[in-house]
Amino acid sequence: MEHWKRTIERANRCFMAGELVDAREAYLQALALAQVLFERWADADEAVAACVISHHNLADLHLRLNQPEESAEYLCAIHQRLLQTMQDSRLSAPLREAALRQSSKTYVELLNFISDHGEYPRTHRLLGGAAVQPTTSLYGAH
Repeated sequence: MEHWKRTIERANRCFMAGELVDAREAYLQALALAQVLFERWADADEAVAACVISHHNLADLHLRLNQPEESAEYLCAIHQRLLQTMQDSRLSAPLREAALRQSSKTYVELLNFISDHGEYPRTHRLLGGAAVQPTTSLYGAH
């Protein structure tokens, strides 16, 4: 966890200083650490949070680079990973529960992204267009 924290902090410093190439490299390193350690981290909440933060920071970086489709890819990737984690009975119950708790945050981030930047192919596939096309009922509100 400490190595991931130091890496993400270095990436954040680069991002804030406008050193976006160095920030991207450090964010990718942090993401790789989070993914490799995802099922091995002692604290399930920390494991999931590290993965979410790494993905969301990369999404923010790509927005800064005016690459919203890349940003959408990172936001979708982490949301999909959490959905898969929640359903994988091979994984520990604490990890699945942490994924469930964090999935509401990743879902909201996706909705906010779509609201601000529009839909992209992966967001449409992942959410089925539901985020931007509310269903109407012949019978009123449910």
